[in-house]
This record gives sequence, C-alpha cells and structure tokens, in this order.
Amino acid sequence: MVKSDIEIAQAATMEHVKNIASKLALNEDDLELYGKYKAKLPLTLIDEKKIDQSNLVLVTAITPTPSGEGKTTVSIGLTEGMNKIGKKTTVVLREPSLGPVFGIKGGAAGGGYSQVIPMEDINLHFTGDFSAIEKANNLLSALVDNNVQAKGDKNLGIDPRTVTWKRVMDMNDRSLRNIISGLGGKAGGMPTQTGFNITAASEIMAILCLSEDFADLKNKIARIYIGDTYTGKAIYARDLNAQGAMAALLKDAIKPNLVQTLEGNPAIIHGGPFANIAQGTNSVIATKTGLSLSDYVVTEAGFGADLGAEKFLDIKCGYSGLSPKAVVLVATVRALKYHGGVSLKELTNENLDALKKGMVNLDKHIENMQGFGLPVVVAINKFITDTDAEVEMIKSHVEGLGERAEISEGWEKGGEGTMKLAEAVVEAIGKCEGNYKPTYDWDSSIEDKITALATKIYGADDVEYSLKAKRQLRRINELGMDKLPICMAKTQKSLSDNDKLIGRPTGFTINVREFEFAAGAGFIIPVTGAMLRMPGLPPTPAAEGIDIDDDGVISGLS
Repeated sequence: MVKSDIEIAQAATMEHVKNIASKLALNEDDLELYGKYKAKLPLTLIDEKKIDQSNLVLVTAITPTPSGEGKTTVSIGLTEGMNKIGKKTTVVLREPSLGPVFGIKGGAAGGGYSQVIPMEDINLHFTGDFSAIEKANNLLSALVDNNVQAKGDKNLGIDPRTVTWKRVMDMNDRSLRNIISGLGGKAGGMPTQTGFNITAASEIMAILCLSEDFADLKNKIARIYIGDTYTGKAIYARDLNAQGAMAALLKDAIKPNLVQTLEGNPAIIHGGPFANIAQGTNSVIATKTGLSLSDYVVTEAGFGADLGAEKFLDIKCGYSGLSPKAVVLVATVRALKYHGGVSLKELTNENLDALKKGMVNLDKHIENMQGFGLPVVVAINKFITDTDAEVEMIKSHVEGLGERAEISEGWEKGGEGTMKLAEAVVEAIGKCEGNYKPTYDWDSSIEDKITALATKIYGADDVEYSLKAKRQLRRINELGMDKLPICMAKTQKSLSDNDKLIGRPTGFTINVREFEFAAGAGFIIPVTGAMLRMPGLPPTPAAEGIDIDDDGVISGLS
C-alpha cells in the first residue's frame, strides 16, 4: 500500500533545526527558534559577493492540468539529488496558502519522498507570516475607512467610490468577493461596496516578497495607491502615515524561515504570492539568503512558464539583479496528453498520438525560456501510470529540440530518483553564457510591454483593450506609473486568456478588460478574462478529509 504524503512526513525522523543550520555554516545564535524544527533567519546573513558566486536554478513548468504538475516536488527532489552528487544546495520555496490547502490543490510542501518538513506546520499557519500580512493589509483598510468619516483637517477627502484597496483573508470564500460594508448607521461608517481578496493576492504579499530590507519595505508600503479624492487627487498609504505601523506588523514576517527536507537538507520557505495575479515566487530576501549560504539554490515559480517564470525574470530579477543560470521545465505525460485533447478521466491510459499532439505546448515553453537566453533542462515528473514508450517519446522529442530531458523520480525515490536530473542541471549551468534577456524594456510604453508579452510569450496576434481599460491606462500615465513592469493577470490553464484553448493556441487576441495598480510593489496589472482574487471552494473541498485525533496527530493533509 502506497503511503500518503502526510504518513511519509510523519514517519520521518527530523533533525533539530540548529543541525540543519550548521550545514549552512550557521550556529544557534544566528537563529530565531520557533520550536525544534523551524527558525527565522536574520537579514544580516545576506552577502552580495557570495550571491554573485552562487548558482540559481529556476524550476518552472508547462501549462498545467488543474491539479498541477509537481514543480515543488521536483524542486525538493532536485535539491536532494544535487546534494547527493556533492553540490551544496538549498531549496527556496513559497509558503502554502490555506485556501488551496483546504480547497482543491492541497498543500505546497512537496509530495511523496520529496517533501519539506514539518509538513503539517508548513501547511497550517507555519510561523505566522500570512497572518501578519493579513493584519498589515487590513490595518490599511481600517485607516482608510476611518479617514473617510474623520472630521476637520484630518479628513483627506477620499472618495470611497474610487478606493481600490480591499481587506484580505487566507481562505477560499466566494461569498466575500463582493460585499457592502459600513452598515448600521453613522457609527458603522459609510456604506461602501467592497470585498475581500485572498491573502496571497494582497499587494502587501507582493511588497514583502520584493523588498530588500526594512527601509525598502516601508518605502514600498508608503507608495501603495489607495484611490482618489473628490477633486481627483491620488491618495497613497503615506498620506495616512500608514507605512510605519504596517511595517511594524511585518517585523518578523520579513525574515525567511529555515526548515528541512526529508533527507535533512536545508530548505528556506518565505512568502506566497500567486503567479496568475502577482509575481508568483518566494521573496528576494529568501532567495538571496539561500545564495549567500549555499553554492546552489533551487527555486520555483508558480503555474506554467508563461506566468511564474516570466514574472520571475521580468519582475523579480529586474528589481533584484538576480539571474538564473539554468531553467528546469517540468513536464508530465498526463499534462501533454491533456494538451493533446485527452479528457482528465483518461489521462492514465497510454495514448502516444495524443502525447505527440500535445508536445506543442512543451515546445512553446522551451522556446520562451530559450528566448530569455537561458539553458533549459526538461524534468519529466514521472507518475506510476506513465509507460516507458510515453517517457521515451518525450525524451526523444526534447533532444530533437537541442535540449536535455531527464526523468524525475523524486516523489517515489527522493534524491536517488533525481541524481541524473541533478547532473543534467549542473551541465546546463556550465553552458550559461551570461544574464537572462528580458522580454521588454521597462522604459517602453505600457501598450508596447503588454504587446511584447502577448506576442512573444503567449503567441497572440494582437491585444485589445476595453473602454474601461483605456480610461485606466490614461490614469496610469497621469500618475507616472508607465515605466513599471507588467504583471499580467491571466488564466494558468492556457497560454491564451481563454482557459478552453489548450495546447499551443494561435490566431487569438489577448483582451485586457481592466487595470489594477500595484504602485507599492512596483508593477502594473492588466486583468484578462474572468480572473478572481478570491477563489471559491470546490464541490468536495479537501477540508472534508482533514482531521486531528485525540493525541493531536493530523491526518488528511496532502
């Protein structure tokens, strides 16, 4: 009988986190302990000279099936394999959001024998970072509402109809997407149409993950755009003197978290923005900490390469100066058959014709990563139902494109199942010829930047803007935000903005229905399709299978 992820994690013998720290040449005094198996790391550990000498590996994926293709599992497994072949490697990941944990995707601590532990803690609250981000976000909401009904000189004249800032909660709760607040008379505030986002979609999350230090954190918070006054003047968080108190709430959350893999290798986990509405990667601070303490860092970016990897390179690397030396593109037999037209129910059946047809999706993602000027290794994340013929077809196809593909069996075998993949990654790093090439110039117009993404990355023919988007575009230019990078809000289910178009769509137009301004984080968000910042639960939520016994042992997490 195959053990579940949580059974494997609970059977592991964990080392004290101070022993994990010693593998990074740290001692106990460098740690802020959260019990025996978790610790916060101080920002003083970042060493820019060491960062320049280390090797950053970015793990991304083809366009996924609804349940994902295992980037986190591959990232952890690859880290185990890298250490097994003698390369001092740390995995640096995002923190799980409770929404997916209790929803459909489950946790984000890896799977099988490629996990980070303690798995239950990481998936449930962890060190409280998400809670701190939630509180900082909601403090700003309270300050805005308070100012709207303030008397005299304190009142900034904010027009509540223009306020774009929403409260957040780390749970999938569709009933909170659109609400009316401030009911109950004058004492309850001014009635306002508003709503909630999920915490991972908060701009505070994006800011935390792009900040370099406390000063940078406060400066970014101060730049948050809230809305306008009745006379049309833009209002920012700094106008409410909000940045100091909000940053104070984040005093511990800004520090990355140290835990361990099943095989006792270091893992740094920090931040958790979604990749279809934000930059979709862990914090700059966490990545730089890993590079300061290790020779190699393996990190991942959410969803397919058209979302997470693109934003990692065009936004995170653009601000931080980081540049990966290799890209690992995760592909699965099942996803490629899905893109070849096979229904979700039939993905476990061998189908070489559909697999061949679906390769076009893999081709496009490889082309995109090559366009950034980075070496690519395809990791075939192997499932029990995959046949030898299907796996060999992928390997042969990738080799025909001039790249290398290796099987990743980290889920089943841990580091023993990823050593060949690790060797391929080290070989690819040796071929890196310099820094990545961005998709666009930040100094270009917003329209030109969006067109570059739409045509180069997604394969679209054109971009169209709604009347609302055109009005907002003029406002972005008026506010002087036109030189910011672009963070497209787009479905993760397709290269296009239509989740029904699988494979490698052609002849389509990207439709921008509206814009959002993340002035604090430092990017513009064109919203396409029916993107939601507050997901809902599925008909049978994962929460129904999660339990805890009389001894405090949790079951049902995945």
